Amino acid sequence: MSKIQILRTPETCFAQLPDYAFTPNYIDLDDADFGPLRMHYLDEGPKNGAVIVLLHGEPTWSFLYRKMIPRLAGAGFRVLAPDFIGFGKSDKIADRNAYSYKGHVEWMKQWLGTLSLSGINLFGQDWGGLIGLRLVAEQPELFDRVMIGNTALPTGDQDLGEAFKQWRTYSQTTDNFNIGNIILRGTARGLSDDEVAAYNAPFPHEEFKAGARAFPMLVPASPQDPAAADQRAAWQSLMQFDKPFLTCFSDKDMIMRGGEAIFKKRVPGAANQPHFITRNAAHFFQEDAGPHLAERFDEFIRNS
Repeated sequence: MSKIQILRTPETCFAQLPDYAFTPNYIDLDDADFGPLRMHYLDEGPKNGAVIVLLHGEPTWSFLYRKMIPRLAGAGFRVLAPDFIGFGKSDKIADRNAYSYKGHVEWMKQWLGTLSLSGINLFGQDWGGLIGLRLVAEQPELFDRVMIGNTALPTGDQDLGEAFKQWRTYSQTTDNFNIGNIILRGTARGLSDDEVAAYNAPFPHEEFKAGARAFPMLVPASPQDPAAADQRAAWQSLMQFDKPFLTCFSDKDMIMRGGEAIFKKRVPGAANQPHFITRNAAHFFQEDAGPHLAERFDEFIRNS
């Protein structure tokens, strides 16, 4: 059993969250290396409704979906939004080397299995796409539809681009990894001071940020990356995925803009879908256009 410290953000840190009056839910994940890890998730709307899973990215948490959840739950869906291990109200491992791409996928597979979820309508952005698409590829029978934006599924065979390389370097070297300000800079509309504080809330001290620091280094950057083989296998599966698959990337995301093309070309389920570009929206487009995205997701589920 590992002696690595497991951290849990005090509930008092989440006392003043704007527009986040959701009931917390928790399960314990079994991990052979770290023991039980508590994962937090939201579970809103009727329990017999069609299942929606909203997966956040880096370095956000389920707070990112506060503008989408009421619209979707009010439409009769069961809406689940987990916090990845290392983020939000979930436990945090205080060593960035303890995180791996495969580890995140396995934690999420365990979460899906524990809740016995099926017939899933997945929405993924950023790492919510990187992890979510692996889940779809490895367990396609659990998913009915997929909607993604501002994400990718790199195999390490492509150059990640200068902007992303600079982000990786910054994430590993800056002394002040100010998560709230990072998210602020990734929006088009901006954030209030309270919203910035809400994104900082899960990380009261530097040691709580190990998972957030780790994520940029887990994106496969070379063919020899530990995740590369699994990524190539995932693509082989997705190239057979013929269930409805919709892209909704943003016009002001300078890193991911245009990333929808490969999915539209290679995923059979993307054919003849109402793909769209989210206008006046940057990387964290849930902040810029949350209600619009929820409406389009609702329409996608009902019409496909």
